[in-house]
Amino acid sequence: MIGILLLGWFSLPFQGQENAVKADQPTTYNAEEIYDQLEDAVFYIRALNADDSLKAAGTGVVISPEGLAATAYHVIDGAEKLEAIFNDGRVVAPIEVVGTDEGTDAAVLKLPELKSATGGAALYHALPVRETAVKHGEKVFAIGYPMKNTPIITEGIVNSPKAEINGRDRILTSAQVVSGMSGGPLIDQLGRLSGIISGSLRTMNNIHLIIDMKDIRSLLQQPY
Repeated sequence: MIGILLLGWFSLPFQGQENAVKADQPTTYNAEEIYDQLEDAVFYIRALNADDSLKAAGTGVVISPEGLAATAYHVIDGAEKLEAIFNDGRVVAPIEVVGTDEGTDAAVLKLPELKSATGGAALYHALPVRETAVKHGEKVFAIGYPMKNTPIITEGIVNSPKAEINGRDRILTSAQVVSGMSGGPLIDQLGRLSGIISGSLRTMNNIHLIIDMKDIRSLLQQPY
């Protein structure tokens, strides 16, 4: 009886600590909630030739309310003009290229200033950017435009947070990626931008390459 009472007595603080830890844990989201929160920050990119014919297409994501955006370099490489089409049908152009790095496949864009209904400046819906590295096994989501008018979301895990591919560090994920999703965001369960979709590994089925956010940050003219 004494042993049982002592065990019960000492278990009370641990239960309180456990509840406190649970209370401090941030809210995580499922795929439906992630998509609902972030769809307005993800857009379809049309990379155009001088005659307005389509050179390439992909996905981009807004990373600041003032219109900074990230994508993959290979989506915009060689384009004369760029335009963004958001999920509500808005076409935004012209788009300025702020910085690119062919080696990391990273690119940063600047969307034109938004105008409100009254003619004043308006803000873009932007994704919060994760500051820490992703971890092995962490659940993540990929969002992109494999079809012009149809954004999709896929779910997977981080297979590796830092894999050296052709001399460059890459995040590897099992979240499904298909053509047209390049440049789109990799999102963690808290809804934070954790990387940019780059491509797939030919030597490993269902493993896809993600640009680390440190490579995006290195292209920004000011710390972000």
